[in-house]
Amino acid sequence: MLLVGAPLGAVVRNLTDASLGAATPCSEYDVRGLVNHLLFWGPSLAGAARKESVPPPAAGEGEVELVGDGWVGALGGQVGRTVEAWGVDSAWEGLTWMGGAEPMPASVVGGMVVAELVVHGWDLARATGQVVDWDAGLVEFLHEQVAMTAQQGREMGVYGAEVGVSSDASTLDRILGLTGRDPQWTVVGR
Repeated sequence: MLLVGAPLGAVVRNLTDASLGAATPCSEYDVRGLVNHLLFWGPSLAGAARKESVPPPAAGEGEVELVGDGWVGALGGQVGRTVEAWGVDSAWEGLTWMGGAEPMPASVVGGMVVAELVVHGWDLARATGQVVDWDAGLVEFLHEQVAMTAQQGREMGVYGAEVGVSSDASTLDRILGLTGRDPQWTVVGR
């Protein structure tokens, strides 16, 4: 998980208030919405590594607004806590809870967490004109995870419809396509 933290941390540190309204490749969110989403679910993701069921902040029909003063530091801190929690070998063992009452294999939840951080990290980087590079081994691991769960993710509304990529596409581009993102997405005007 440490291989996720440094690249994502660099993306987060380069976000600014001016970028909050920017569109992202995750059609559901602009940058503000995606930052809020990561802040909202972050404690639950970190809690799952410790085998704790940590509910997200109370919300009516959606996510509570968490993007306030100091949001860059708050997001960087939350990413750090999540990466640290999943950096412990025991986090990946046994069963844990994520979003439901039924326990799930921790290795499956860990794969979901890596996908959340890498794919949304790519979303934020692309939306703000940044380039993010992930470790090749991490990307290979993530491709295996996403390939196993992509259909279920689409059925749950977590992923969009698969976007076709060329047969010689990079592993990261294949991951993005599986999660419903166009690897060639750019902000209009860039």
